[in-house]
Amino acid sequence: MYAWRGLLTHAPSRLDDRPNQLTLIASRGTTMFGTLTLSLDSPEGLCADELYADEIAAARQRGARVCELTRLAIDPAFNSKEVLGSIFHLAYIFGRLVHGMSDLFIEVNPRHVGFYTRMLGFRVAGEERICPRVEAPAVLLHLPLDYVDEQISHHASLTGSGERNLYTYFFSAAEQQGLLRRLQSDPAVLEI
Repeated sequence: MYAWRGLLTHAPSRLDDRPNQLTLIASRGTTMFGTLTLSLDSPEGLCADELYADEIAAARQRGARVCELTRLAIDPAFNSKEVLGSIFHLAYIFGRLVHGMSDLFIEVNPRHVGFYTRMLGFRVAGEERICPRVEAPAVLLHLPLDYVDEQISHHASLTGSGERNLYTYFFSAAEQQGLLRRLQSDPAVLEI
């Protein structure tokens, strides 16, 4: 998906070998159609620190436990709000509920800022800069995970309600608890 959009795709191997990263894969049978990587803060920092060190350091100084999302790619043939809601909710479960993160960052192409702000509540945290990892413009977005807590509580049972955000496509409270129990007992068994 990145190459199709003309973005640099030969990411350095250091991005793939980080023990603080988890890549979620959306699939049906043996067909993989989506990915999203969650990176937890570590002594090496986050990928976004490369362009936005000051902005992320300010959050850390406030006591935030930071994480970031990278490498979202969904095959257009499978792209749906249900798929996006599910994969974002799983990232939330891992970051917030399993690892206790408080703040989420994501670098996005400027043309995607409206989607993330409207559909998930992200806010711009850093001005447009050129990201050398993909040789394209990027904007840093921030989302306090306590806001996500509130949105899940309010929207999780409103699927199809006409609300225009992804939270109505997140799992129900019972499904979230079931997934969390499965992850806490054996992370290797999770297949959605």
